[in-house]
Amino acid sequence: MATKIQHIRTLRLKVKAEGYAWLNAAAIEVNQVWNFANASSYKAARPFAGPPKWLSAFDLDKLTAGASKCFERIGSDTIQRVNAAYATRRGQFKLSRLNWRVSKDAKRSLGWVPFKAVQLKRKGKSLRFSGKAFRVFERELLEGATWKCGCFAQDSVGDWWLCLPVAVEASQQVAPKQEVGIDLGVEHTATTSDGDKLRSGRFYRNIEQKIAHAQRRAHKRQAKRLHRTAARRRKEALHRFSTKLVKQ
Repeated sequence: MATKIQHIRTLRLKVKAEGYAWLNAAAIEVNQVWNFANASSYKAARPFAGPPKWLSAFDLDKLTAGASKCFERIGSDTIQRVNAAYATRRGQFKLSRLNWRVSKDAKRSLGWVPFKAVQLKRKGKSLRFSGKAFRVFERELLEGATWKCGCFAQDSVGDWWLCLPVAVEASQQVAPKQEVGIDLGVEHTATTSDGDKLRSGRFYRNIEQKIAHAQRRAHKRQAKRLHRTAARRRKEALHRFSTKLVKQ
């Protein structure tokens, strides 16, 4: 009997603009939780007296118990997710203090609102989180999907995205070829031994003039959108080429 193999795929769905104001306000509350965990952990790691202590996510949860009463949008589950993410990142970088999350001015941190799987529920054609209904594009991708802990994330343009890790069954097939050689270059990004070439596409050059005009007019948001377009073109070309190699 064949064994089913699953892998985790992260769905990235764009949230419709009607939910941006709520998410911006919720991101400020998340920043406050992060900064509190940052200050508490730094104080415990370098105390004025006594041995230092490396606070875990469980320790931070005890310190923030009941803090949901002080917030209007995020609940205790989101606070626990922020504490867990902070403890993981601090252990990853082995630092007693991480960067602060800024909520205002030019150096504002990009919005981020994590949640547990039970917090996000389907309701008709929308998704409900913390008492707020959100609509997303490409909602049909969520049909029959069971997600795990996810988050709402903001990009540099200011748009919000719903990031959901879901389990997907991996399809198994026999590749017609056993091996292939790849040579990297300048005119062509990659050339295989079979003769396939990934040309260094002009993902940026054909919109360079538009970017220059937007920057001269001080239209920062339009310039960021154009830069995002070039990045997506480059990513799609690399994805198509690598997927073709894997299938063959």
